[in-house]
Amino acid sequence: MKKILIANRGEIAIRVMKTAQKMGIKTVAVYSEADRNAPHVRFADEAVCIGEAPSNKSYLLGDKIIEVALKLHVDAIHPGYGFLSENADFSEKAEKNGIVFIGPKSAAIRIMGSKLAAKDAVKNYDIPMVPGVDRAVTDPKEAADIAREIGFPILIKASAGGGGKGMRIVENENDVEEQMARAISEATSAFGDGSVFVEKYINSPRHIEIQVLADSHGNVLHLFERECSIQRRHQKVVEEAPSSILTPKLRKKMGEAAVKVAKACDYLGAGTVEFLVDKDLNFYFLEMNTRLQVEHPVTEFISDVDLVEQQIKIARGEVLSFKQDDLKIKGHALELRVYAEDPMNNFLPSVGNLSTYKIPKGKNIRVDDGFEEGMDIPIYYDPMLSKLITYGKTRQEAIQLMIEAIDNYKIEGVKTTLPFGKFVCQHEAFRSGNFDTHFVKNYYTPEKLQPELDEEAKIAALVGLKIYLEDQKKLRVPLSN
Repeated sequence: MKKILIANRGEIAIRVMKTAQKMGIKTVAVYSEADRNAPHVRFADEAVCIGEAPSNKSYLLGDKIIEVALKLHVDAIHPGYGFLSENADFSEKAEKNGIVFIGPKSAAIRIMGSKLAAKDAVKNYDIPMVPGVDRAVTDPKEAADIAREIGFPILIKASAGGGGKGMRIVENENDVEEQMARAISEATSAFGDGSVFVEKYINSPRHIEIQVLADSHGNVLHLFERECSIQRRHQKVVEEAPSSILTPKLRKKMGEAAVKVAKACDYLGAGTVEFLVDKDLNFYFLEMNTRLQVEHPVTEFISDVDLVEQQIKIARGEVLSFKQDDLKIKGHALELRVYAEDPMNNFLPSVGNLSTYKIPKGKNIRVDDGFEEGMDIPIYYDPMLSKLITYGKTRQEAIQLMIEAIDNYKIEGVKTTLPFGKFVCQHEAFRSGNFDTHFVKNYYTPEKLQPELDEEAKIAALVGLKIYLEDQKKLRVPLSN
């Protein structure tokens, strides 16, 4: 494998390129017209424009990307996450053209891409499931019957869903019909598939996922868990590894369950098996993400394993060089997704120009980003600017370092989730480990950030005044007679 095309943009494109570079592999970047001057374009050995700014006219053009790969004699394509990373047709097309897809085979992507097919695939492996039905439901009356059987509240959920779309929590029978119609409509619009299913809604769950690696020689292992319960709009904002609630016994049990899920679909490469954990520490299989996760750096910190390097080695047909018993958890890592969003205004996207962009630096601080000072934030893509990751010997140490890193991260021109990240790290519920996926709903209001933001504005004004007065002194040069 001498040359890899990265079918993505921004921080994940650079992240993959760094490892490829370390392994002596040449890289090809693809970019849209909006990303012509983006750092990932300059970072690569070669770069090709594939279309207009909207992703459906650039980053989602699988045929165009394969055409570029063939023209430049590329050996493999790494899809990153998002865009075409879980597109079975793209994976299949690459393989048919003699290009290695750095990820699972198309069959596994198809199975795990449908929550119903995934449930069906793992049902013979003795893996705990949330009570409900493992088939599509279209009749509100049938949904109400199921709900009465398993008990309210229920969750009506899109089979092809993700990112919180096509999901409706229903508390009572009267709302079933309306909420079901909304879920089907949203699922059809977002995924082109209106299939929904019904399951018991787990109150106050923790969202815990297990990282797995599988090679083509029958070896499957897990690299422990990530806690992803701090979410807004069903999307993760803060992640950590390991989780503060898992005992060694439960960790082993969940790890073994994740390995079984991977085996159920003949998995290859790096993947993530997601679980819900209730207040009594019962866990339930949720879904499998057949790609590298945004939050993979926290696992890399605690395991000392470069997951992108493992993806490439597995794609080259190599045997995993370590066994399950070789892996040990070392310390604690925390990640904040730094989004260009306004936490004071319901986390709505904040577009603009990065007039100031200075990242924190220091031991055990990692910033994965794809932006630079002076750049505009494009409106066409996910608003994530970067991932801020900190590591410590203990959870407390990682949290404290995160607070310091947030304070030293200077961004002006757009609103970001940095103040929200600091709020989380300073909150007693998070620090104690006693929180769940309802953290934002239970503890956060924009008003709680205001005093902190007012204080920051006051300090910035005082610093500005001091600089201005010093400049004035320098400018007052005495006139000569």
